[in-house]
Amino acid sequence: MSLSVVLQMDPIERIDIDTDSSFALAIEARRRGHDLHYYTPNDLFLHNGNINARIRRLDVRHERGRHYEMDDPRVMDLACFDIILMRQDPPFDMSYIAATHLLEMISGDVCVFNDPVQVRNAPEKLFVTRFPDLMPPTLITADRAEVARFRAQHSDIIIKPLFGCGGASVFHITPDNDNLNALLEMFARLSGEPVIVQKYLPDIRLGDKRIILIDGAPAGAINRLPAAGEARANLHAGGRAEKAELTERDREICARIGPELSRRDLVFAGIDVIGGYLTEINVTSPTGIQEIDRFDNVSLASRLWDVVEERWRRRKV
Repeated sequence: MSLSVVLQMDPIERIDIDTDSSFALAIEARRRGHDLHYYTPNDLFLHNGNINARIRRLDVRHERGRHYEMDDPRVMDLACFDIILMRQDPPFDMSYIAATHLLEMISGDVCVFNDPVQVRNAPEKLFVTRFPDLMPPTLITADRAEVARFRAQHSDIIIKPLFGCGGASVFHITPDNDNLNALLEMFARLSGEPVIVQKYLPDIRLGDKRIILIDGAPAGAINRLPAAGEARANLHAGGRAEKAELTERDREICARIGPELSRRDLVFAGIDVIGGYLTEINVTSPTGIQEIDRFDNVSLASRLWDVVEERWRRRKV
């Protein structure tokens, strides 16, 4: 079976081919004989009711410095493809939301993964709050008085932007830190959006576990250890990946959230677990599959493509 596949992702020339999950999915698509294409979010547009993009046919190989070949771009109607993989990275801003609206217009004709409507309705730090009993104590607010009350109750806290990503602008406010008001002023000046405040979990020193779920089922995990002097374990923030096993608590968390992910057609998700607490559910552009593949000698890209192809077949029946 050869399908016409198009990747909506960030510029392919900038990716790290040893860690990028989109690249792993592209490699597996070509291995299966799919006809692969590519465009960036800025190439997407609506014209006279059609959702078009400036699209290039793409070939990929795992060879640093020569990992892709593309032909010249041409304007194509996205409705002519079988599958669209929406794989652009956050930030989850208005440009991201606009892209979900455009892809929603053709999602009845083309299989889009993850489902753009559900991606739009599931920002990572908001969607997770549907499972409050799995989370550490959490506050989302733009009210400084509420933040002060939360800090008085929990003393040691983490504060971060509600729509941030990759560990950017995440601050650990210790009991003796007097910078909280200055940080809140900075967040208000930069975005005016609410912030998310959580009780600090000392177990972050033991790692932040990234668990990949495929069609709602746990497929593997890595543990991300923060660098010395860091409260962030994100790989983009200098964290180090190590092999991890799923614990009974991890499986309990996955069993709770997995059916909801599957129901929403969020077939590729990554959750973050610290000390047995669920902190985020990532559905925009989850990462980690290449690291898991190396530690566990598996191919999560292959498992994911099995699900995507089966969903496509069911749509065509």
